[in-house]
Amino acid sequence: MPQLLALDYGKRRTGIAVTDDLQIIASGLTTVETEKLISFLKDYFSKNKVEKVIVGEPLQMDGSASESSEMINKFLTKFTEVFPEIPLDRVDERYTSKMAVQTMIDSGLKKKKRQNKGLIDEIAATIILQDYLNYKK
Repeated sequence: MPQLLALDYGKRRTGIAVTDDLQIIASGLTTVETEKLISFLKDYFSKNKVEKVIVGEPLQMDGSASESSEMINKFLTKFTEVFPEIPLDRVDERYTSKMAVQTMIDSGLKKKKRQNKGLIDEIAATIILQDYLNYKK
């Protein structure tokens, strides 16, 4: 079974997570500079079977679109042009960064490691993907 891949898309960095081949467990893959994301995905898709890409949808507390929504929508348009065969899905990403930091604290990471924004983005992508898997069941 092909993997699912999730993106916590950001202005500077994008956290990436993937499932195992049975689509049961979400694991952090890496963090990529956003300007290099399409190139990274081309390479990744050439080596791995990916069924679908899940992208975090940043919403305001009232459920309306956030200020970064326009930036993400531009990326999604580009993604669809470059990878028309790979479907996209969106997942509410409210609180995922806070949950990522809390996960780092709970796992005992030292303060210096918890300041690694790339690791926060990767963990947030993992949370987005795990939420998607839990909802899908």
